[in-house]
Amino acid sequence: MGGVRPGRASRRRPACLWVTLALAWGAGAALATEGPGAVAPGRPPEEEEEAVAVLATPCGSEGWAQNAVPPGAAFVAAASYRGPGNNDTRSNKVLPILLWWSGSLFPHFPGDTERIDCPRGSCLVTRSRRVARHRRTKALIFYGTDFRAYEAPLPRLPHQTWALFHEESPMNNYVLSHSPGIQLFNYTATFRRESDYPLTLQWLPGVGYLRGPAVPLAEKDAWRRKGYAPVLYMQSHCDVPSDRDRYVRELMKYIQVDSYGKCLHNRELPSERLRDTSTATTEDSEFMTFIARYKFHLALENAICDDYMTEKLWRPMHLGAVPVYRGSPAVRDWMPNNVSIILIDDFDSPQELAKYLDFLDKNGEEYLKYLEYKNHGGIKNQFLLESLERREWGVNDMTLPNYLNGFECFICDRENTRVKEEQEHRKSHGKIPAPRPRIAQFKHMGCPVPIPGFGNVEDLSGGDSWKEMWLQDYWQSLDQGEALTAMIHRNETHQGRFWDYMHEIFLKRTRQH
Repeated sequence: MGGVRPGRASRRRPACLWVTLALAWGAGAALATEGPGAVAPGRPPEEEEEAVAVLATPCGSEGWAQNAVPPGAAFVAAASYRGPGNNDTRSNKVLPILLWWSGSLFPHFPGDTERIDCPRGSCLVTRSRRVARHRRTKALIFYGTDFRAYEAPLPRLPHQTWALFHEESPMNNYVLSHSPGIQLFNYTATFRRESDYPLTLQWLPGVGYLRGPAVPLAEKDAWRRKGYAPVLYMQSHCDVPSDRDRYVRELMKYIQVDSYGKCLHNRELPSERLRDTSTATTEDSEFMTFIARYKFHLALENAICDDYMTEKLWRPMHLGAVPVYRGSPAVRDWMPNNVSIILIDDFDSPQELAKYLDFLDKNGEEYLKYLEYKNHGGIKNQFLLESLERREWGVNDMTLPNYLNGFECFICDRENTRVKEEQEHRKSHGKIPAPRPRIAQFKHMGCPVPIPGFGNVEDLSGGDSWKEMWLQDYWQSLDQGEALTAMIHRNETHQGRFWDYMHEIFLKRTRQH
């Protein structure tokens, strides 16, 4: 992850668990409770009943003192967020259970279990896998980066939904970019605006972040006269699906680019302190002052997908540099006005882009048009403003929950609703329809096949490392999603059979071709 991430807050009610502000990880579907592919629930063993009994008293007088900081806590702490509150008087012994299968992302500290009180009802949330097969465990939450098709919990139980939290790069798990993979889930929180709980603006704290002052043009021109390039490139993650280095290498033939990272490195940062990567990930003031003097920042995401936008885009805008961007094809939808970034894909070649950057470098009046959004009233995009206003979670905002807690409550509310609708269906002896299964859609992730950063894939040599790595990974991920789906439909119980299914799919594709 890295960079500035959301903090946590306590609202309305005290709690016995504590969290660090630095913790900002999230997790993230189940098959239909009825219909094709549903599997029979197993009878929970006695030890699982005992595990649920333990979950029934997560805190309070029997646990931590309600306002006690854990011993040895050497961090800034805030009370664990337990939801906005409600009138749910049910005891913990009957509440639906949400299991964070990706336990390291459990957003409550230091225990394994917490009661959360959300708008439509309360739930118990836990990272204890001892309750994985219990009848009250209604949802499993997975973090996309950690989700592996060959490690998925089997058999899949029909009374459980699966939820996906994936705010990270598509490159971390291309299984989720194919229909068989994403449709394993019922609820999604991804960077796509179409997901159930969108995280699109996760790197943008608010409008004020965009309005920060820019380095005066005269100072940037003086920087140029000292021999610095007009264009900054700073990347140390080199072999990525977007193949950005291939494009930047070609661009460097036509315009001076200062590259300080490990990728295409051609210049040293002026001090050892600035060479420490933590100065970049924490937005260190000295580091930010240094890079703010550059007129243009090459802002190429590590993968291409609609709405996947990171600090590579927002940070230069915060500093008053102009992003030269490639990443989300839909990035214009989110920009403060119509002239604020330069899109690489608007130019026929790196040479044409270099000519335009050189023109702006030599024509200050034209360059400054890209910074007019920083002026009073300069942010014209109502969609951006309204999206920030509607966002219920905060980025470094102690008055709001973070997106992990928000997604927890999103799932809790929908599982309480589902439980109620299923009870009404049973009581009516079928007169009231059963709740319809909720299945994630392709567009909740749906990232395209990687393409070369420059040139055509047909022109790449057979031994090209990017081609061998990322094209193979993308299409093997489709097979993995299909294999896991087939295993669930056949009620498989042994993960070890996954590779047998993969082999079957390989043979099928071979016969087709």
